[in-house]
Amino acid sequence: MLVRGKKLGLLISAAPGHSNFTHGVRLAETALGQGVDVYLYCIDEAVKGLEDPRLQKLKADGLKLFACAYAAQRRNLPRRDQATFGGLSILNDMITATDRFVSFN
Repeated sequence: MLVRGKKLGLLISAAPGHSNFTHGVRLAETALGQGVDVYLYCIDEAVKGLEDPRLQKLKADGLKLFACAYAAQRRNLPRRDQATFGGLSILNDMITATDRFVSFN
């Protein structure tokens, strides 16, 4: 099955130390390696992992990385250029615009 050019949406809400965070990052890495356009939205505890070197490498490799601005604000995290910050309307757009959507909670 050809996946090149398909769009994959990912939502991660698990903390960076949780196995589901790692699973989401690995899925993003695998999909990018196969030519899939990957959109990742970090929410809740996952915003603590925005500076994770794995995520930043994937972003440099083409990952479209988004984060919940409210979750970052609630955790007193600075909003820098490590991701595009926004609200749930971004997440809604990702769900409707991607071929597959997977959530890691």
